[in-house]
Amino acid sequence: MRVLSGGDMLVPCKVWDGDGRVPFEEEALAQMRRVCSLPVVFRHAVLMPDGHLGKGATVGAVIPTTTAIIPAAVGVDIGCGMIAAKTTLRAGDLPQDLRPVRRAIERAVPVGGPGEVGSWPPSQEPPDVERAWEPMRREYERLARRHPDMATRHSPRRQLGTLGTGNHFIEVCLDRDDALWILLHSGSRGAGNRIGTSFAVKARDEMRRRRVSLPDRDLAYLEEGTEVFADYVAAVSWAQSYARVNRELMLAETREGIARGLDRPVEIAGEPVNCHHNYVEREHHFGRDVWVTRKGAVRARSGDLGIIPGSMGARSFIVRGKGNPESFCSCSHGAGRVMSRTEARRRFTVADHERDTAGVECRKDRDVIDETPRAYKRIEDVMSAQADLVDVVAELRQVVCVKG
Repeated sequence: MRVLSGGDMLVPCKVWDGDGRVPFEEEALAQMRRVCSLPVVFRHAVLMPDGHLGKGATVGAVIPTTTAIIPAAVGVDIGCGMIAAKTTLRAGDLPQDLRPVRRAIERAVPVGGPGEVGSWPPSQEPPDVERAWEPMRREYERLARRHPDMATRHSPRRQLGTLGTGNHFIEVCLDRDDALWILLHSGSRGAGNRIGTSFAVKARDEMRRRRVSLPDRDLAYLEEGTEVFADYVAAVSWAQSYARVNRELMLAETREGIARGLDRPVEIAGEPVNCHHNYVEREHHFGRDVWVTRKGAVRARSGDLGIIPGSMGARSFIVRGKGNPESFCSCSHGAGRVMSRTEARRRFTVADHERDTAGVECRKDRDVIDETPRAYKRIEDVMSAQADLVDVVAELRQVVCVKG
């Protein structure tokens, strides 16, 4: 771990870089310096080993604030995170050709981008979606009446239990004992995107109104004691709950899809691990109640179970937190990009991607090149750099990967 300080920084930034083994873009470090120049940041910020350039705040950042929240630091995929569950199946229960299993999952879970794409057709919406949506509906409608610009064109109900696109995925994995796991990554879909976008604009408006000078307009913050702050906290809480339920529904849909693909029952063995990695919560650290924003980081209090996935074709890890106070009880959320999506598409070919994902049943076409393994840091280096933050509980290798 090294410490960034000096210049315009009002607080330092602690960087988990594995004694220099994990690379960081200079602009990502400059971005953290700008974050640490804000007067609302408490004690120090943290950059996880998977950190890379983000919008406003760096992905992989842990940002504690005293009386304010930075909406663009929380981001637009509010509540994005992972769920993992061990099943009763084993490697020997899988066929040699896993394509039917991937196709069965793709039929079971809608994938794709915003709007109608990646939503449930009305005639195909599972009954569980309606049951899950009803307790959320009233609060969403209340917030949307107060802030019409946060409302989506299509009801968030239509996207409950759907994957999305980009770096979201569903995987079938095997652990070292050859037990089969379901692992998936998604968040609050279109509703969270609109909430994040809407309140980031409101934060910028607040900064202009109060004539607050910022090093980056995407570091605009909302201060406690204002109505817009209270509404943002309510909206974020709603989106984080939506994201958690979204993953639970997809886990059930995926399990049923695998069962249909294999023509045999699949049961979940034990309690799933379900954790956010893009969110904000009120927590107690270093004698203060503070708002902790984890933008691409997982809470890792002592005993907390979390999930750190690798890239397509790389290993993933179920971890248990050690409660390291200097990280604000946090760990990384994945491997972390080493290049932009545009650069990955420029640099790598389909043949490169096929070679790097050998042994994994997944898409091997031009449209997923931006998610190819070499666009990410080595997960082994990232895990080594945070040995003081988490212990590994299970190591998973992918055999099937579904991308949006």
